Amino acid sequence: MPTFLHTADWQMGRAFSRFDTEDGAALVEARFAAIETLARLANEHQCDAVLVAGDVFDAQGVSERTIRKVFNATRGFAGPWVMLPGNHDAALAESVWTRALRLGAVPENVHLALEPGVIHLERQRLSILCAPLTQRHTYGDLTEPFSRYESPEGFLRIGLAHGSVQGVLYEGIDATNPIAPDRAEASQLDYLALGDWHGTKRISDRSWYSGTPEPERFRNNDAGQALIVEIAEPGATPNVTPIPTGRYQWHQWRETLAVQSDLDQLLARLETLPESAVVDLRLEGSITLAGEEALLKALSVAEARFRSLRCERADLQLAPTDDDIAALKADGYVGEVIETLRERQEANQDDAARDALAILAGLLREREQGASQ
Repeated sequence: MPTFLHTADWQMGRAFSRFDTEDGAALVEARFAAIETLARLANEHQCDAVLVAGDVFDAQGVSERTIRKVFNATRGFAGPWVMLPGNHDAALAESVWTRALRLGAVPENVHLALEPGVIHLERQRLSILCAPLTQRHTYGDLTEPFSRYESPEGFLRIGLAHGSVQGVLYEGIDATNPIAPDRAEASQLDYLALGDWHGTKRISDRSWYSGTPEPERFRNNDAGQALIVEIAEPGATPNVTPIPTGRYQWHQWRETLAVQSDLDQLLARLETLPESAVVDLRLEGSITLAGEEALLKALSVAEARFRSLRCERADLQLAPTDDDIAALKADGYVGEVIETLRERQEANQDDAARDALAILAGLLREREQGASQ
């Protein structure tokens, strides 16, 4: 049974500047490792080919080292790879692809679909109908010519395209590079391998987005997968199986804390995440001083355990209880300062008052701990 692996949106050369240097470097290396994983999966599932539906590279100006490393990573699978230019790496007259060819970096088994047309894989009996982007944005459907492309009798007709299926993706998705939602049926394709949407998404039995093999955004869209596609014969319904490929799991949480149980639940959820987690946490609401101390301790532990943890607490108001204040054993002038800061924060949501209150409380706790030793 003809079988191939569908992947897309590798975005090689992408920078993760918002992260610490160590974390950013790890996320970059994970993307190279994802290509090696794809090659291994292609072997394990005895695939006839690997199809890459656009945006292999994140930009035209990626480094020579990145170009060479990308193609080196494909060598784990000796069968044919077909790579399609997307909007990030469009097949311009001078592009990342022409640079790769000049460098001699492209292995013989890697087919670059730099022009519209058909790549016939004779031994695999696959006709790959290609719609490369030759500029970053187009406003016509580049897959429309598929209906006129011919393929040998008995060959599977596989479309390879990068863009936005019209009327199917979520509102707000860029409408450039449009693709007709019935392209597979209209052009008698056995399968349409799509790229541009970074999560795995079924459009129809014959049309799928594979998504990126390694997540790179805080978006819950089933990223970090590749598709193994099996088609018994021309005209048969494809059997499509998503396979996990991602090393890191990205989580973006927006939490409102109001009572102690909210904090307890948050800390319990953090403990369930694996070491491969990349977490973006934003907290709002209010928290007691005792709760703040427990939160900071848990965040410190999580920062050392996860790949990355970023926590924004500017909108989380400190709301000391009477027990909090009593536990600080602050009397006289210090007690008056604490009460003033407490009132300013409650009245004006004053960030400076919040920070000062947290620092003062921490100093008082350290003094108390030092006295008891």
